[in-house]
Amino acid sequence: MQKKQDSNNEIKKEIRLLMLILIVSILALKILFFREELLVITRLILAFFWVFIIPGYIIMLYWKEKLRFYERLIIGVGLSGAIIGISSYYLGLLGVNIKYHTIILPLLYILVGFIFVFKNKFFQKKIREDKNNES
Repeated sequence: MQKKQDSNNEIKKEIRLLMLILIVSILALKILFFREELLVITRLILAFFWVFIIPGYIIMLYWKEKLRFYERLIIGVGLSGAIIGISSYYLGLLGVNIKYHTIILPLLYILVGFIFVFKNKFFQKKIREDKNNES
């Protein structure tokens, strides 16, 4: 039970870090593009987070025990960009209009990431139970 609580606290801490990165990104772009409206900059950063950072972060939760937060974040951004780019290309070939890609693909990979994380937890729990039954 304690391990589950520690894991939940770690996830909460990482979500706070992601929110901090979001806020710092908005502030940095506002300073850089001081003539632009705050709403335009916020939309840009939120779109970047939606397409690249959130799906990559959630997919990389599968390797939570092996990689630190920043490693997973950096790898996740590249992985998300690659996967979404390739699948967007193939969806375009299938005839899906590009305006739907920014909604469908990140949502799909967020769901896939959650499925991998929960399956991994389920299998680890089952392995521990099997080891305890063998003893």
